[in-house]
Amino acid sequence: MAMLLPINPEHPEPRKIERAVQILEQGGVIGYPTDTVYGLGCDLTNKQAIGRLHQMKAMPRNKRLSFVCPDLGDIARYAVVDNATYRILKRFLPGPYCFVLRASREVPKMVPTRQNTVGIRVPDHAVAQALVRALGRPIISTTARLPDGPPLQDPWEIEQAFPALDLVLATESAGGEPATVVDLSDGQVRVLRHGAGPVEGLA
Repeated sequence: MAMLLPINPEHPEPRKIERAVQILEQGGVIGYPTDTVYGLGCDLTNKQAIGRLHQMKAMPRNKRLSFVCPDLGDIARYAVVDNATYRILKRFLPGPYCFVLRASREVPKMVPTRQNTVGIRVPDHAVAQALVRALGRPIISTTARLPDGPPLQDPWEIEQAFPALDLVLATESAGGEPATVVDLSDGQVRVLRHGAGPVEGLA
């Protein structure tokens, strides 16, 4: 059963972030809050952990997962960002969006991509940002939900639903609606899913 660790959503305690990062570095999978819904995440560079994440969610191994990054600078390492794309990212991130971008050569080969693209998130949430900054690389992430079910928002429900998790960072401040997904990979602006982020002004 996952360990529940209460954490301050606005000023996350460094020792608790350090504990979560240690688990990620050891190949663990954690539940953590974002500015939209709870995520399940693991270390970008750990093939075994990525496999565990797919298994927990009963997802096909080729399903694309999101990269959670701390800022725009980190995005440019893992995705191709031209000037027009950068202007959009700068305006809307951090925030409740997942942007689909062309993958760079820095994306590890064991990370599933679709048509050589990656989904990138920069959540406007102190816990999520503290995690990726302390880890020093993105977290591979997916929404905490059971197949065909709604996103789970209660840390205790997540603990019960995903007993193979190593840790759940428990707060009461995660949002209730998934991120808006926007595809910028081909130079156009296409909204693939309407979610928490407004789409006005994207084009």
